[in-house]
Amino acid sequence: MNFNDVLIGLLTGLAILVFAFFWQTSLSGVTRKIIGRLHKRYGPKWYQEFRDIFKLMSKTGVTHGWIYDFGVMMALGGIMGTVMFMPLIHFVAFPGFDNFFIYVYLFAVGMLGMAMSAVGSGNPLASVGVMRALTQMVGYEVPFMVVVLAIIYGHHTSSISGLAAIQQQAGVLSWNFVKMPIGGIVAFICLLGMLGKKPFETFIAPAEIASGPMVEYGGKQLGMLMILHEFSIFIEVSLFVNLFLGGAATIVGFALKYVTVYVVASLISQVLGRFKIDQVIKYFYRVPIALAILQAILVIYAGWGV
Repeated sequence: MNFNDVLIGLLTGLAILVFAFFWQTSLSGVTRKIIGRLHKRYGPKWYQEFRDIFKLMSKTGVTHGWIYDFGVMMALGGIMGTVMFMPLIHFVAFPGFDNFFIYVYLFAVGMLGMAMSAVGSGNPLASVGVMRALTQMVGYEVPFMVVVLAIIYGHHTSSISGLAAIQQQAGVLSWNFVKMPIGGIVAFICLLGMLGKKPFETFIAPAEIASGPMVEYGGKQLGMLMILHEFSIFIEVSLFVNLFLGGAATIVGFALKYVTVYVVASLISQVLGRFKIDQVIKYFYRVPIALAILQAILVIYAGWGV
């Protein structure tokens, strides 16, 4: 890649980053409004998320040492880098590098930074929340990876934009969610775990561990973590849309699929209770992992869904 290609890639990545922040933060506010109305409340303004973030960023936070502060920056930097590599319709900041395994590595940097910072706060509730989050991650990542590896095996590419393009060839019937419905259902269940939606809200659990990893944060640090949260949601939902719903050729198509997935996940969360952490692991290693392995066998040995 020459200098011009790198510059264009960086500008494209920054544009995707800005879009991701304003899009997901706005959608989070709208979703809070919808849920409030379902609860027969008026609910906050749709732009309340922006007000909260900007207000927190204007305040001075309490520090618990350099590990605490550096971990927040490491977490936000890792997640922002992951967002910049995410394909958005036909915009790919770094062609050839939108590889699924790159997302796995970059996303892990953000999560480990968050874990390092939370543990560095010295609050035992934060440590409990981090342990729960990492344990839950082990639970949902295994069935999700099995399904995605089956897709990669079937289509002979691990490029996110490439997999989305393959699914756009014959419309809805070529979506992986339609061709591999078992794997699509497993991936959506895992998505609930990634988003921390009920019944997989174990690492936040406000009534039990006072929001877990977030318990010691305030001011700028909390504002940065709110931004990180919005970016994380964008990555996870966009990944699901690109891998299982064919991505999109237009921004309108992408928006419709994205809103549908996120709002449905949020509504499901409102009617479910919360699992205990041991129940989360037992659940993922029973039903989803069994279905994921079944889907992989059907793809590899029967060619079903390819």
